[in-house]
Amino acid sequence: MGVLSDDGRPIFQQIAEKIEDDIIEGRLPEETQVPSTNQFAAFYQINPATAAKGVNLLVDQGILYKKRGIGMFVASGAQTALVEKRKQQFFDQYIVVMLREAAKLGISPRQIADMIQKAETAN
Repeated sequence: MGVLSDDGRPIFQQIAEKIEDDIIEGRLPEETQVPSTNQFAAFYQINPATAAKGVNLLVDQGILYKKRGIGMFVASGAQTALVEKRKQQFFDQYIVVMLREAAKLGISPRQIADMIQKAETAN
């Protein structure tokens, strides 16, 4: 699961993001049960209500669903939905911002493409 960061984001959002990461990366396949809020609380040493808030955020988004008396499960289609959500966030947070900054600096889209190509070959 990993460690929560101290980046100023609310803990419940970090819990939701950790669950999302596990779904995207296949560690929590669709239709499998996720750990309980008490398990999340114990693992991260946080209040169970905080863990529940993170889980409920994903329930509200249709990523998780509750089986009465059993627990929370990953919804069908959750992985695809999360990948699409993250792609849109990537576009909004990185691409749009990068293009705005590039325009201020007089960097053309072709030069950006060359920079990306250079970075790829360096790895």
